[in-house]
Amino acid sequence: MNREARNALLKVKMFSDKPALAAAAAKHAAASIREAIQSRHHARIIAATGTSQLEFLEALTKAPNIDWRCVEMFHLDEYVGMPMSHPASFRKFLLERLIQKVGITNYHFLDGDSDPSTVIDRVATALAASPIDVAFVGIGENGHLAFNDPPADFENEEPYLIVNLDEACRRQQVGEGWFASIADVPKRAISMSVRQILKARDIIVVVPDSRKAKAVQACLEGDISPMSPASILRRHPNATIYLDSNSAALLTHTNRHTAP
Repeated sequence: MNREARNALLKVKMFSDKPALAAAAAKHAAASIREAIQSRHHARIIAATGTSQLEFLEALTKAPNIDWRCVEMFHLDEYVGMPMSHPASFRKFLLERLIQKVGITNYHFLDGDSDPSTVIDRVATALAASPIDVAFVGIGENGHLAFNDPPADFENEEPYLIVNLDEACRRQQVGEGWFASIADVPKRAISMSVRQILKARDIIVVVPDSRKAKAVQACLEGDISPMSPASILRRHPNATIYLDSNSAALLTHTNRHTAP
């Protein structure tokens, strides 16, 4: 294991396939939410979107014994200029795949078709009210965390940033089927900052599929660097990455910890 990996705090759990990964990550997420509600009568969560999160969110919505009325939800990012009616809208994604399924009533959307600065001010004020209990995140094909593309800003303390999306990020959105061509993908987005993501008490990283294998390898075995934004998760005291055999395919034997 290289020098960076020796210092890693990030827990690695690998499963044979995507359904097993999703089930385990959802079990972890549900337990974290229940613990927050039991301890503080309220759970504050950050939810990720995208194709990689589909099975995980489906499993989470079926988890028993969660009082979703006690859950307050924020999300990671949204395209600038994107109406909620667009199939690629992350608000639409979360509304249909999480909020409406479980009955969350307290949620804070990033309104992509409103003035970005006004949106950031409003959501940041709500976000600052108390700590986040658990954040669900993924890793982009270019290693991005939320929409913090490389080179990511590891120092900015602002909770949300207006970012420019690089070509690799925009091509991923086309590859996942959200847009017909790269010309259709917005060039700017509102993204939760790296610093803000790291403030969550618990971070659950859901990363299936072979197309994420290079990013996973860089995250776990390369330098902790803005050029591999998700690598910063190795500095969080309570983060767990869930992989399947495809996303873990390029890891060294030392890093391939199969979950019990």
